[in-house]
Amino acid sequence: MPRRRRWGARWDRLPLRVRLVAGFAAAMLVVLTGAGAFVYLRVRYALDLRLDEDLATLSAQLTTAARSSTPPAAAARTGPGEYWQLLDAANHVLAASPGLPAGSLLTPEQLDRALRQPVRADRGTVLPISPRPLRLYAAPVRPGAAPAAGQPAVTVAAVRRDQRDEALRELIGQLALANLAALAIASLVGYRLARAALAPVERYRGEAARIAAGATGVRLAVPATGDEVARLGRTLNDMLAALESALDRERQFINDASHELRTPLTLLAAELELALRRPRTTAELEQALRDAAADTADLIALADALLTIGTQPEQDDATPTVDLTALVTTTVDRYRTRTGTEPTALRCRAEPGLTVRGDATRLGRAVTNLLDNATRYGAPPITVAGSCVDSLVRITVHDEGPGIEPAFLPHATERFRRGDVARTSPGTGLGLSIVDAIVRAHHGELRLCSAGVHQRVNPRYDVPCEHPPHGTTVTVLLPAARR
Repeated sequence: MPRRRRWGARWDRLPLRVRLVAGFAAAMLVVLTGAGAFVYLRVRYALDLRLDEDLATLSAQLTTAARSSTPPAAAARTGPGEYWQLLDAANHVLAASPGLPAGSLLTPEQLDRALRQPVRADRGTVLPISPRPLRLYAAPVRPGAAPAAGQPAVTVAAVRRDQRDEALRELIGQLALANLAALAIASLVGYRLARAALAPVERYRGEAARIAAGATGVRLAVPATGDEVARLGRTLNDMLAALESALDRERQFINDASHELRTPLTLLAAELELALRRPRTTAELEQALRDAAADTADLIALADALLTIGTQPEQDDATPTVDLTALVTTTVDRYRTRTGTEPTALRCRAEPGLTVRGDATRLGRAVTNLLDNATRYGAPPITVAGSCVDSLVRITVHDEGPGIEPAFLPHATERFRRGDVARTSPGTGLGLSIVDAIVRAHHGELRLCSAGVHQRVNPRYDVPCEHPPHGTTVTVLLPAARR
């Protein structure tokens, strides 16, 4: 693994608060270093400016003396730590003040530039400490003129930088100490802020661990700050509430399914035990087998209904287009044939050209279930209608029965929930649950309207209900297919 990737993996394993503080400290270090460098450069510029002013004055005196052939020692007024040199074009020292080492103060490159224009330079460094630091100012005696051999060509004024360098070294030390102190304080403050900001997240983690261990009814303690962490806590609480609600529904579903499955299984076991208890005639055995087959058919129907509810994929624009007019008409015709219902008792009025995107088999199953409910619990005539409203397709199934009890209407689509009238009739109590699951998978809306009471199972569209004021009307709204 490359070194950079290894360091990246190690960085990712560090605690979040450590990474936050490290990032904050690195940013502060860059800012403090930049600020310190700016202060250092400004102070050095100010100190050098004062030295350069003194050197320029001394250089002007030397240049005047060199041009007039006056001895430089007489013309130049030097103070403590100030020095001068006169150089020819070959970088030889023609004259110099006392106290300077032998040899020119300028390098050949500096001399070459000084023959054309003034040059400022330094000898020695601030760090490490130099034994004899100098600030130099070199200027040509006659700019633009070719100097004669052995004649003064360049004047060099120099001054000791001991005090200036000492001041800069002291400034560097003070800036380093101040920056380190500021960095330490900022890192400590950043650590405390990061710990305070992440404390609710740590509480969330602890409470989530309790939930993972099996605790129920637990909610996260959300701080009243209104920041991102608080919003995260509220969102997680909403998610926990939704998960608990779904878990409660699944537990209730399992209990109800167990109860519903127990009855046909018990009957099947009892019939088989009775058939085996004593010798039976052929007719008795055939009757026992027919009863067992009927109970088995009930079990298969219940299992199919549960499977239909649990496996309803979402439909999208890639789903094939379904001719709902033909589907509704064909389903009603087949239902009449299968049940022997007269056309006057089961009517169908579907506008031509109704199309939706979806699964034709499941949509047909939904219409069949609505017809089963209307036939079992309603009264003829039953009217199936299909129409287009805005960008929706509306399918209604209306019967002239006594209607659904108002108290039961909000629970009509719940699994295994059956009204008082339905308890005495055969069935699983899953008919409307299956219809609701199919409609939701097709991004539709299911409405139950009975005896003037309207129940929107999954409100999605702002379309008014249209049906007779009496009886029961089930409305399915589906988005029309785009053409």
